[in-house]
Amino acid sequence: MSRETCTIEANNGISLDARIFKPATIQQEEASETSLAIVLVHPYSVLGGCQGLMKGIARGLSNGGFPSVTFDMRGVGRSTGRPSLTGSSEIRDVIAVCKWVCQNLAANRILLVGSSAGAPIAGSAVDQIEEVVGYVSLGYPFGLTASILFGGHHKAILQSPKPKLFVMGTRDGFTSVKQLENKLKSAAGRVETHLIEGVSHFQMEGPAYDAQMVALITEFIRSLTDPSNTTRPRY
Repeated sequence: MSRETCTIEANNGISLDARIFKPATIQQEEASETSLAIVLVHPYSVLGGCQGLMKGIARGLSNGGFPSVTFDMRGVGRSTGRPSLTGSSEIRDVIAVCKWVCQNLAANRILLVGSSAGAPIAGSAVDQIEEVVGYVSLGYPFGLTASILFGGHHKAILQSPKPKLFVMGTRDGFTSVKQLENKLKSAAGRVETHLIEGVSHFQMEGPAYDAQMVALITEFIRSLTDPSNTTRPRY
């Protein structure tokens, strides 16, 4: 695995600092999947979220043969501009990064992975990017309090017909299991969930769970290439 640094231009002169994690080797049996790249969207900028929180997952996915990209959204680290409270402006950052990935990494398919507040932001971008073939949420903040900030994003991902996986700890402080179930009842398309027993929101964001996140994301990617997969929501 190798890691490179680059700057990606978004709208209105915003420059985004990004890291590209490239697989060292690609197994022959994975050749049909090498056109897929993974873009990871970090937690809430306003509370200190940054791409560094996603590097463990990105590294693990890259070691598994998938080119992976992390980036600092506007106003974070070396990225220019200012973060928005609701993540509305950051949707354009996600779109810009995905377009860059398609043009520069020879990818014609993208899996979007969002963590915490990065999940609703990524979810709002899913149907605005033709090359996105699936979406993974790690701790989507569906709860009532979090919805004050991020409720405007819910409709986009729930109405998207693209395959979705929602991963959450059963002790998530922002969303209860019941709230997750109720939200996903109205979701379109193929929807899967994976609950991690006894784990809180911020625990799941920690490096101790990176390997488990990598395994779940990799399994989901494999299922996207299997036309016989008929998995439905799991609780």
